[in-house]
Amino acid sequence: MRSFLVIILAILINDPKEIAKINSLKREAEAAYLAQDYELALSKYTILRDSLGVDDPAIKLNLAHSHYHLGDTAGAKLNYGNLASSESKPLKSIALQQLGVMSKEANKLEEALQQLKSAIKADPTNQEAIYNYEVVKKQLEEQKQQEQQNQDQENKDGEDEQEKQNQDQKKDGEQENQENQDGENQEKSDEEQNEEQKEQEKKEGEEQESEKEKSQEQMTKEKLEEMGISEEKARQLLEAMRQSEIKYLQHQQRKPTKRPPSDKPDW
Repeated sequence: MRSFLVIILAILINDPKEIAKINSLKREAEAAYLAQDYELALSKYTILRDSLGVDDPAIKLNLAHSHYHLGDTAGAKLNYGNLASSESKPLKSIALQQLGVMSKEANKLEEALQQLKSAIKADPTNQEAIYNYEVVKKQLEEQKQQEQQNQDQENKDGEDEQEKQNQDQKKDGEQENQENQDGENQEKSDEEQNEEQKEQEKKEGEEQESEKEKSQEQMTKEKLEEMGISEEKARQLLEAMRQSEIKYLQHQQRKPTKRPPSDKPDW
């Protein structure tokens, strides 16, 4: 059965009408592709490959390109992936290059770099693959540098935050110490004020006592003046009275005490 199909396919391929149809579709597909009508190009390339069984590397590549330009990522990857194992090194290089470009667009730079490196290895003359490789390599270096800078900045921010916390704690400690010192100073100040107040009260009491004594002396002086007695005379009288009182007390101490009769009760 398989041999029969191969024979039928060989007959169709060698059929002049079939060959003319294939060539016509190729021209139409290529014209649509060049006109950037990728949907029409995709339709005609699909007919050529699937319906007519045309095994043409250019058709397969343009079919993959059409999927790519239409934004069909899955279809493009599938067709480029099939071509990446091609025995044709230029075709393989282009397929790998396109896979690298798609990986770059998805920001998968490590993967893109490896695919582009493989494309250059397959065809060292592929200038587009070389250019994209250098672009991706530079982007990857910048990305790593940016990541390092971000990490350094995060570390610095962490250190700054820790330093700020330490400073805040130190400031809080200093403030607490200052408050304690202020409290101690306030207590000391209160004690000093109390002492000063006591001293002031004592001084005022002494002044009042002194004023009182002066007032009494003034009253005594005025009284003596009314009585016609000088201060000196008054002092002599007071001294005489004091001496008299002393003599009286001494006399009382020397006076014997009379004992009651022994035969009578002492009540």
